[in-house]
Amino acid sequence: MLFIPALLALIVTMVIGVPVPLAFLVSSVVICFGNGADPQMLLINGYNKINTILLLTIPLFVLAGALINHGGLGERLVGAVEKTKLGKSKSGLGVVTVVACAVFGAVSGSSSATVSCIGSIMAPRLRENNYPDGLIGALVASSGVLGILIPPSMLMILFAWASNTSVLGCFVATVIPGILLVILLSITQTYLYKKGTGGGNITDTMLENARQQEALKQQKAAEKAAKKHKKGDSAIPALMMPIIILGSIYTGVLTATEAAALSVVYAIPIGIFYYKQLDWKTYRDAMIDAGKTAGVIMSMTLTVQILSRLYITENLPDLILGFLTSISDNKYVILLMINLFMVIMGMLMDDCSNTILLTPILLPVMQALGISTLHFAAILGVNIGMGNVTPPTAPLLYLSGRITGSQVKNMIKPTLILIACAWAPTILITTYWTGFAEFLPRLLGYM
Repeated sequence: MLFIPALLALIVTMVIGVPVPLAFLVSSVVICFGNGADPQMLLINGYNKINTILLLTIPLFVLAGALINHGGLGERLVGAVEKTKLGKSKSGLGVVTVVACAVFGAVSGSSSATVSCIGSIMAPRLRENNYPDGLIGALVASSGVLGILIPPSMLMILFAWASNTSVLGCFVATVIPGILLVILLSITQTYLYKKGTGGGNITDTMLENARQQEALKQQKAAEKAAKKHKKGDSAIPALMMPIIILGSIYTGVLTATEAAALSVVYAIPIGIFYYKQLDWKTYRDAMIDAGKTAGVIMSMTLTVQILSRLYITENLPDLILGFLTSISDNKYVILLMINLFMVIMGMLMDDCSNTILLTPILLPVMQALGISTLHFAAILGVNIGMGNVTPPTAPLLYLSGRITGSQVKNMIKPTLILIACAWAPTILITTYWTGFAEFLPRLLGYM
């Protein structure tokens, strides 16, 4: 039962602010001292596990997302969606935000990158159209999670690596849940906008107006600066990027890793020569941002791999299944409890850490319940996504607040409504309707 003090150590270290990779190492040390495991062998095994070409996909997609953000492609993707009928009405601008996050997610594969890029672009536009302060932040946070559901997704790459299954199968398993989430988020945000949900008191409103004026001032300054440099305005090169990436993957021309490299090679010349927003300074900033993010993810991958291996040696999957069946032997009740557990874990940790840690632990449990690996991939993706925006911890919610300038206290109510009306139905349908998540994998021959 060493996993109990190890889990307590993990929670305590994260609560007091220890970086996640170090928190995982502390938890691993607790088990090592208890069962006499050889730390050197664990490090060697962890290195051997991450020494795979598949994981090279992650830093490449991170770099592609940073180049898109700094090179002007993100703005053109938003502009292309905004020019459709969705952008003609005020409430339609929220739908533009949701769809833009889905499109950007198909390029970057990262929820945090999607929130950062689309949030910074759409927040001034939403404020200009009188969207409540809290709704802006809540909508960007919930929509940003589409970055881990719409392929290619870093989350699904990590899941495929941890479960030793098909990357492409994992990609397509989350597509239909992602589309359903786009629809439900769009409908719910329209209702919230018309009801004015997400506004604050008089003081908050004054602060919001001040932020809105400042955002508009910055937007006008950016537009004025843009006129000094003639740039390509067409969104076609930006829109071609997800088509080229996904097309090359699903036609079998390129592997996921090669497609990630192609996305970097494509983004650089488009940002430099066509949109003319990628110069040495912005390229350096993009490289620094990507380096920091990729470094954290890869170090976290090693430490979580070591910890999950120790948990498995402590027979944690069987203990979890035994505990759940002691409460109820009903498959649907057990699945509900597993969903709640994954949402709670999503509230405490980022999506990548959760995926690497929970996949090897919960996969045997889900298989014992008759849930296929790709069905579990969809369930895990949606649950972790919801956990990342569920108060009170909600890592993506706080990120969205910083990016959009929205006050978190104003974001709570619209976020809870988006969870109840969009996220919860998506989770329930994905979990209990087997064919919902498995339709595309079966259709394309991955099952």
